[in-house]
Amino acid sequence: MNFMVENAVFDLLPTVCFGVVVARNVNNDDGSEQIITMLDEAVKKTREKYSSIKPKEHPDLQPYRRAFEKLGINPNRFPCSVEALSSRIAKGGRLPDINPAVNLVNVYSLHYTLPMGAHDLDSSESDILVRFSRADDIFIPFGGGKPEVPDQGELVYAAGNMIKTRKWIWRQSEIGKVTEDSRNIFFPIDGFADFNRDTVQRACDHLAENLKNRLGGTVTTHYLDSTNRSILLF
Repeated sequence: MNFMVENAVFDLLPTVCFGVVVARNVNNDDGSEQIITMLDEAVKKTREKYSSIKPKEHPDLQPYRRAFEKLGINPNRFPCSVEALSSRIAKGGRLPDINPAVNLVNVYSLHYTLPMGAHDLDSSESDILVRFSRADDIFIPFGGGKPEVPDQGELVYAAGNMIKTRKWIWRQSEIGKVTEDSRNIFFPIDGFADFNRDTVQRACDHLAENLKNRLGGTVTTHYLDSTNRSILLF
């Protein structure tokens, strides 16, 4: 199984980059009080960070909003995942204890202000691609519900014709959802080589370190950009 970014993506977003963490044979069914404490602290700091500025106005999120506009996506209607998460917290919302792997993703997504995902690798045998949508693509909303057809030419994460994430980094699918039973997990981190490359790489390293120390298994990190457009996951 490979993770690949199609050439057309770099034609439109030439500096886009991707940090990747791959965790194999982890134990994700044992709750960790330390991770929950980390999550509570990340929520507290996020609320403080946006006490005097809206998330959509923060400098860290401007490259994503500009990229969405370039992609024909309205960032006010479809904010990227970390902006949506931050806005929820800034308005007084809290984050649920989902499972250790997802909790860690939320911790580092908030800490580094980066869109980060988590996908169960055992849910598909197809390569995972960042590409533009095709006519036969299907998206199952998170939590289930009526299947959706992505907009024509929409940037997506996909495995075969099953869409893992719509509108690039807006909303993940029910297919590939990480649960307590997930053992092999793919974590993408989206950034820009000319803006936050170092931050993406630090987030990769810290997420990988905590996954290995707390959930066990084998953890590797990778980096993709316009000069390195694919990696082997398995």
